[in-house]
Amino acid sequence: MSKRINVVTMGCSKNLVDSELFLSQMAANGYEVVHDGAVSDARIVAINTCGFILDAKEESINAILEYVDAKNRGEIDKIFVFGCLTERYKDDLIREIPEVDGFYGKFQVKKMVSDLKAEYRLSLSHQRYQTTPSHFAYLKISEGCNRQCSYCAIPRMTGKHKSIPMEELVAEATALATQGVKELLVIAQDLSYYGLDLYKEQKLAQLIQKLATIPGIEWIKLHYAYPAGFPYDLLPVMRENKNVAKYLDIALQHCSDHLLKLMRRHITKSETIALIQRIRKEVAGIHIRTTLLVGHPGETEEDFEELKQFVRDMRFERLGVFPYSHEEDTYAGETYQDNIPQEVKQARVEEIMTIQQEIAHEINREKIGLVMTVVIDRKEEEYFIGRTEFDSPEVDGEVLVSGKNLVTGKFYKVKITDAEEFDLYGEIV
Repeated sequence: MSKRINVVTMGCSKNLVDSELFLSQMAANGYEVVHDGAVSDARIVAINTCGFILDAKEESINAILEYVDAKNRGEIDKIFVFGCLTERYKDDLIREIPEVDGFYGKFQVKKMVSDLKAEYRLSLSHQRYQTTPSHFAYLKISEGCNRQCSYCAIPRMTGKHKSIPMEELVAEATALATQGVKELLVIAQDLSYYGLDLYKEQKLAQLIQKLATIPGIEWIKLHYAYPAGFPYDLLPVMRENKNVAKYLDIALQHCSDHLLKLMRRHITKSETIALIQRIRKEVAGIHIRTTLLVGHPGETEEDFEELKQFVRDMRFERLGVFPYSHEEDTYAGETYQDNIPQEVKQARVEEIMTIQQEIAHEINREKIGLVMTVVIDRKEEEYFIGRTEFDSPEVDGEVLVSGKNLVTGKFYKVKITDAEEFDLYGEIV
């Protein structure tokens, strides 16, 4: 086999970290590695799949079939498939797509490395082959999830929550900073639970405090906190450390007590509102990103109207909405009837986003005239494209900056001159 391998990543940033760890192993074994390259870039392809919801599963399967076609045309020699989809449907995939040379579950990377005639090196178990722009990287602090939300199959695929020891994370983050990373995007399926399994108490605040002391790290952003049992000792850490961004990604899913109970979220509407109010009070100027789920079995028109008013009242700075996907191996899939038509689900998504678009535009317009710190990610036509501390890659808005000879990965003071619903315009001060 050729010693050139193309690793294709589907799904979330947590999968991307897994791909980077695998790439690191292969590079250490003398392979020339490519991430998300063209079909003809390598004779071996490894596809890291997503198995979360129907759309993601279909996207992963289509990617596999695309490379099967390429193999049949003689453009590649070997296809290996791993990740969440294979963890969930391995036997079915083996039966349905025999052209694939190997299917591996999410936690079988060692075997895949071995089957590629390479040696898995424990010394590299937390070293990454970085695929993101050199100035930012994701830091996954745990695997799995102990929550049992009705709609979610992730615990079935990834198992119980497993925190990565704090000293390993600090070492990994320090190594990333040494490589030039300035922005850490801290990710987990459930940040709030971090430490409970290893240390018998929540340790997210202590971890972030340690990460904040690493030289060279200018922004730390937190993704996917869980509202029930939120670690309030995190808030002083966010308030008192300049390099901990005033930004929090916390998935609320709904506000109706009726739906929160059906979803098995273990929190009430009044508790949710109190949580948001306290976060905003203790961390002035914080931008909160949340996600909502509409069309869950049992969601009535009254529930949906309550959710719309909640969005108006809370005025979240960042918000995404997803339609419910009826998944096997979930509590909802086994217990509830998927009784809301897809067109109703999609209409509800659009209604919420119409409300949010107006809110986001109003919030963005309040920034006109402000001077903000912006990191430059890339150049597109006449603009340099950057982000503020309130924006994460891929999911949030951007700042289109007028200027000359700006450097990717460098931080600049930018005066905001105009605002759209989700993006800002600015010029170098």
